[in-house]
Amino acid sequence: MSASLPGPATRRALLAGSVGNLIEWYEFGVYGFFATVIAANFFTPEGGSALEGLVKTYASFGLAFFFRPIGAAVFGSVGDRIGRRPTLILVLLLMTGATTLIGLLPTYDTVGAAAPWLLTLVRILQGLSAGGEFGGAVSIMTEFAPPGRRGLYGAWQSFTVALGLLAGAGTAAVLATALSEEALRDWGWRLPFLLALPIGLSALWLRLRLEETPSFRETSGRTGAARLPVAARREAARAVLLGAGRVMGWAAAGYTFLVVMPSYLQSTLDATFRQALIATVVANAGFAAAILPAGLLSDRIGRRPVMLTGAALITVLAFPLLNLLQDPGSSALAQGVAVFVAGAVVGLMAGPGPAMLAEMFPTRVRYTGLGLAYALSNAVFSGCAGLIITEAIKRTGEADIPAYYVAVTGALSVIALATLRGDTHRGTLREEERHPPRDETEEETPCA
Repeated sequence: MSASLPGPATRRALLAGSVGNLIEWYEFGVYGFFATVIAANFFTPEGGSALEGLVKTYASFGLAFFFRPIGAAVFGSVGDRIGRRPTLILVLLLMTGATTLIGLLPTYDTVGAAAPWLLTLVRILQGLSAGGEFGGAVSIMTEFAPPGRRGLYGAWQSFTVALGLLAGAGTAAVLATALSEEALRDWGWRLPFLLALPIGLSALWLRLRLEETPSFRETSGRTGAARLPVAARREAARAVLLGAGRVMGWAAAGYTFLVVMPSYLQSTLDATFRQALIATVVANAGFAAAILPAGLLSDRIGRRPVMLTGAALITVLAFPLLNLLQDPGSSALAQGVAVFVAGAVVGLMAGPGPAMLAEMFPTRVRYTGLGLAYALSNAVFSGCAGLIITEAIKRTGEADIPAYYVAVTGALSVIALATLRGDTHRGTLREEERHPPRDETEEETPCA
């Protein structure tokens, strides 16, 4: 049930639902932007290879993503049973604590080989919390959305992702400008992670004032803790896999263009740290600029045409955009336009994407289902992006690896999105599974 609430309640739902995403992606952005610094502090003993340290840094980065589906399943099950609000509060506390802890960890020079293991453990906690964040946040936004506005409301999730990445890039750029390279590598890198604590406390205040969604109140009151039948369980599992395929281009291109880019520009194209961060800020600005218009447009003409356009453009433009960055004769303006466009085409998928996923699942499994679809896609195609690209370049010396990666995943997304119906944006959110329960005591589904 999508309901229109009074203005203040609606704004609280949007703010409380999206603020956790801002913290989550702020931290993931900072980790990506400071990847070379983190590699030097945690993964590169004296005399070690800088590129090898960077590969290990991205391995830790990717490992956290593979705990996202676990977090999505665990927290999603809780959120579908006891409510979106209490689950999102728990997720936020875990995320804020883990992010702050990174800023306090000892480095390799202090505790030796224990340092990378400690960092990886904290990253795992972040992966678990991040896995539980997306499904709950999108459920809150789309279940509170007035009729005909789910695309726009869901787009706020992606928009705050962009804001988080921009905040991370901006913070990194300010520190890189204000501090010497030695100070940045010694202690300055800790500051962005420690900033998560005051941001998290502000987010907690918002979520404590959040109301439970009308859809969950009505459905839980009608069905209680009833379990889904096997047929509905299988339908939800198929929807999870299909949803992951539909957003894989968004996941791969988003991390390649918006997070991995600084390390690629530094390690492969010999850009300075400041130049790489500026390019990333511009790309994230393009991403942010496209998200809300894309979500609003999908409410008018449908999710399918908007997301298909984004996936097709990602596929077609991957090589031209990257080659423009590689060309030493291209102007700074041309390169700026290229990275802005790269971010904007990802935004075409990210805007309607949350609403599209929410519309694939009934209320009783929505938190878990859409969270799993997103987490699986991100685990494989986002978390591994830095590792795959860096290792492939190291082994082959081929500078076009990022373009190959983005083009292939974009093309696969085009195929998956072609199966999307064109009229799902017009109806209400599904309240129940399509298969009526034959026996509510039948075995439990992992998506309930």
